[in-house]
Amino acid sequence: MPAKPKPRTLAPKPAAPAAPLLAEVRDLILTAREAVARTVNAGLTLLYWEIGTRIRRDILEEKRADYGEKIVHALSAQLEAEFGPGFTKRNLFNMMRFAEAFSEREIVHALSAKLGWTHFRRIIYLDDPLQRDFYAEMCRMENWSTRTLEQKIKSMLYERTAISKKPDKLIKQELAALRSEDKLTPDLVFRDPYILDFLGLKDTYAEKDVETAILREVESFILELGIGFAFLERQKRMQIDARDYYLDLLFYHRKLKRLVAIDLKLGDFEAADKGQMELYLGWLKRHAVEPGEEAPLGMILCAGKNDEHVELLELASSGIHVATYWTQLLPKKQLERKLHQAVVRARQRLTLSDGKAGRKTTRKAQ
Repeated sequence: MPAKPKPRTLAPKPAAPAAPLLAEVRDLILTAREAVARTVNAGLTLLYWEIGTRIRRDILEEKRADYGEKIVHALSAQLEAEFGPGFTKRNLFNMMRFAEAFSEREIVHALSAKLGWTHFRRIIYLDDPLQRDFYAEMCRMENWSTRTLEQKIKSMLYERTAISKKPDKLIKQELAALRSEDKLTPDLVFRDPYILDFLGLKDTYAEKDVETAILREVESFILELGIGFAFLERQKRMQIDARDYYLDLLFYHRKLKRLVAIDLKLGDFEAADKGQMELYLGWLKRHAVEPGEEAPLGMILCAGKNDEHVELLELASSGIHVATYWTQLLPKKQLERKLHQAVVRARQRLTLSDGKAGRKTTRKAQ
C-alpha cells in the first residue's frame, strides 16, 4: 500500500519590515545614489575641462587658423567611435570654450561640486567674465537647477543687482570674497528692478492689492527676491510713543543674518519715504534684533524712482535699498536696453563721484 503523501506546508511569509527601518534604509540608498551621482558628475566636468585645456594647448602651439577645425573634426571622429556620442565635434568645442572661460582648475574643481556640465555649458558662452563668475558663484551658493539658471539669465539677474553697477575692480573683490568665504553682501542680494509678473496685477490696483498678491504668491516672490529670504510678518505693528505704525512686509535673510523690512509704494519714490523707513529700522534694531544678528536692512519697493533723487539722499549709509518693481516682463530687447542704460548711468555717477572725491583730497594735500 503506497505511503500517504505528506501534507504540503507553505513557507512562512517574510515579516514586513517595521516602517521606520524601511524608511531609514531607503534614505541610506537614495543618499548614497545622490552622492555617487554627484561624484560622477564632478569627475566628468573636470574631465571635460582637462580635455578642453589639452586641445586648446595643442591648437595654440600650432598657430594655424585652419588647424583647429581640422584637428577637432578628426579627434571627434575617433573619440566618438571609441567612447560614444559624448565627444561630438560640437561638444569638443564646448570643452575648449569651457577651458577658455574658466582657466583655473581650482575654481572649476570647487564649482563642480554643485554645478553640472549643463550648467557650465550655459554659463561659458556669456561674453562678460564678471557675468560668468557671478552666475557660477550664485548657482553654487543657491544650488540652482539648470532651468532656474536659465530663467535667471533670461531675466538678466546680474544686470539687476546692485553689484553690476559698480566699477569692475569692486565687482571682482566681492565675487572673490563670495568664492573664498561664501560672503554675501547686500549688493549681491538686492536687485533693481524686481519683476513681479507672476502677481497677475492689471490696470489699476492699490498698495494693499500688491501686498495681498505677494502673500498669495509668496513662494514665487521669495524666488524673485533670492534664496535665503524667509517671510516673517505682514503689517508688522510698531508702537512709537502713542502712535501705531505698520510695516508692509518683514523678512529675514539667513546668510546676511539680518531682518529686511519691505515697504510698498504705488507711486514714485519720495524723500519722505527715507525718513519713514529709517523710523522702521530704528524700531526693529531696538526691539526686534536678536543677539548675533546684524543691523536690519530696508527695501522700499516703488513703481518708479529718480536716480539722482535717490543718490543725493545717500541711502546706503542708512541701510536702505530703493528698487522699482515691474508687474510685466518687458520683451528681451527692450529689457536689455533699459538695464544696460541703467548700468552705464550708475557707473558714470560713481566715476564722477570718485573724481570729485579725488579733487577734494588733492586740495587738502596742497
